[in-house]
Amino acid sequence: MSNKTLHELQQEVDRYISQYKEGYFSPLSMLARMSEEVGELAREVNHRFGEKPKKQDEADNSIEMELGDILFIVICFANSLGIDLTESHDRVMEKFRTRDATRWTPVDSDPQ
Repeated sequence: MSNKTLHELQQEVDRYISQYKEGYFSPLSMLARMSEEVGELAREVNHRFGEKPKKQDEADNSIEMELGDILFIVICFANSLGIDLTESHDRVMEKFRTRDATRWTPVDSDPQ
């Protein structure tokens, strides 16, 4: 198991993409690609938890691999726009900690 940071993941993806002349796709193309990957994740979730079983000749994908594909394209998207995902994550978590501070019931609360 790897314990890479988001920064390290971004660097690894950048090294991979940088070896090809084509480089990163345009933001619009990446958004379309991300939409495709989310659709593939939805299909896998539906097969596993929904009412739609896989066809016998259907490829053996997994939720884990589909999430990995989505993570890869999110990293590509961020890299192409110069976005530090660690910073983005920190800002989003702060937003949730403040905006949603009383929205949910804490696990350690006593519901009297």
